[in-house]
Amino acid sequence: MTLIKSFEWRYATKKFDSTKKLSSEAVQSIIDASRLAPTSSGLQPFKLLVITNQELKEKIVSLSYGQTLPADCSHLLVFAAWDNYTNERIDHIYELTTNERNMPADRYNDYKVRLKTLFASKTAEQNFEHAARQAYIALGFAMAQAAAIEVDSTPMEGFSTDALDELLNLRAQGLRSVLMLPLGYRDVENDWLASLKKVRHPQSEFVVEIK
Repeated sequence: MTLIKSFEWRYATKKFDSTKKLSSEAVQSIIDASRLAPTSSGLQPFKLLVITNQELKEKIVSLSYGQTLPADCSHLLVFAAWDNYTNERIDHIYELTTNERNMPADRYNDYKVRLKTLFASKTAEQNFEHAARQAYIALGFAMAQAAAIEVDSTPMEGFSTDALDELLNLRAQGLRSVLMLPLGYRDVENDWLASLKKVRHPQSEFVVEIK
């Protein structure tokens, strides 16, 4: 399928077939798509947790207002953003960048100073919100790749972030959960949304042309 056809095929799956599991190759391709997503200044300020432990997934249901998607899916992705930008985190990614590109170690020194000054002028909460927005870009890439290989997914914001952070011990790692993405295969017979037509604003309402 073309990418647009894949987007027409996908929908926010409401019921997964818990007996069907993703292949390791399918999961890896979705991880790769997320990892390759662009981020502000290339900082990639989040981590991706890939959860397959069934007991843990069932615990997450209780944190998701009773939604069973985390338990029924094959793999549960959790996007967790940095709780703040730090000098160490900025230095690390640019050390990696200069090494991978065989550049002088001081190649990005001036730019790093500007970044550190910028983020130091903001609160930790403001910086977390910025990092969280970067995670949404990666979510989009993950969903696009999933659709391209006909894997179902449903973006989830409906859960207690504080409770999930505690369950996964994220705060101790300098992370805060942002969103979840259950992956699997639709249970067509039991998913009320599966047979319904996709509805979006028509282009005449969606697009504003400025000439």
